[in-house]
Amino acid sequence: MHIRTARALRALSVVAAAGALILTAGCSGGLAGGGDSGSGSASGPIKLGMLAPFSGSESAFGNYMKNGAQLAIDEINADGGIDGRKLELEVQDDGCDATTAVAAANKLVTDGVVASVGGYCSGATLPTLPIFNEAKIPMVIPAANSNELVKQKLPGVFLINGTGTQQAASAVKYAQKSGAKTVAAVNDATAYSKDLADSFAQQAKDAGLTVDVNAVITPGENDYSAVATQLSGAKPDLVYWTGYYQEGGLIARQSKDAGFSGTFLVGDGSVDAKFAEIAGKGYTENVLGTFTQTPDMLKGADKWIADYKKLAGADPGPYSTQSYDAVKVVAEAMKTAKGTDFDGVVKALEGLKDFKTLAGPLTFMPDHTRSGGGFVIVSIDPSSGKFVLKDDLQG
Repeated sequence: MHIRTARALRALSVVAAAGALILTAGCSGGLAGGGDSGSGSASGPIKLGMLAPFSGSESAFGNYMKNGAQLAIDEINADGGIDGRKLELEVQDDGCDATTAVAAANKLVTDGVVASVGGYCSGATLPTLPIFNEAKIPMVIPAANSNELVKQKLPGVFLINGTGTQQAASAVKYAQKSGAKTVAAVNDATAYSKDLADSFAQQAKDAGLTVDVNAVITPGENDYSAVATQLSGAKPDLVYWTGYYQEGGLIARQSKDAGFSGTFLVGDGSVDAKFAEIAGKGYTENVLGTFTQTPDMLKGADKWIADYKKLAGADPGPYSTQSYDAVKVVAEAMKTAKGTDFDGVVKALEGLKDFKTLAGPLTFMPDHTRSGGGFVIVSIDPSSGKFVLKDDLQG
């Protein structure tokens, strides 16, 4: 998500807020010792914190993440926990909003969490980094994947999801595989979207493709005829929309009405059944997406899906598996570290080698991103509007 950023937030303001919070985090309640609940001691439950969107435009993803994490916790607890201590999940709504996320992160610290397994929108996750860092709380982020998260170079930040650079590489790979010679990029100027579009444009140029358009739109509007006309006039073989499904569905529709007939590729922020609903019938035949695999796309995931449905009473969705994996990864690191000490857990995370996750073997690179992005190409099932696996980009 990852993806992701607050709707009205711009990359510059987010980075500035993150820097400012380094100065203010130490003044927030409970930051020095991670709370007084006892979860940071050698006994009692081990509290894991999760920030996710349960309100706002991206609220559909919050329960997927929470339930995925809870399923992993239930499995670990059923197996004896960590050195006999049970895990507990503390959840706070960040609304994909930076200000809300800061308050929610401080609440988790005050509540005594010893690790964070949340983070969906990059713009909302970014300003929480210095808060958790000041409190010596490691973060294993399941969804948010902007390169800005990596650029902070904080010791306790690890990304389960592939980065924007890796996602852009998958888009370029598909463009080449499909025979595209000319491409376009369109973003909404938010941290995640701009980062992904810029990376795609640069990698496309490096691969010998011609970038006809690199446009920016304002999110939250209803009329995108200007960019639709621009795409129709340039006639690129493939356009990569890197924002969210609300605007993406409208741009896909209006671009087709304007005469654009190429491939409309979207980033993971738009991979949701609501895209087809917004675009409308007859406007999604040329729509594809770059995404990490969802449970229904994974081989041998039938039991996991059944267990999730038993817990949640609903089918799993995007980032449920990544949140499940985040908990498993943190738990493994704590077992290796024989406790919840920040330095020990960070060292254990850095030392993971081909650790088994639903998304495949996990090894963290020196910059704390996962080796290989795991992105695939998905298309829209016309009968349901859901995105389904089209090309795993292997071979």
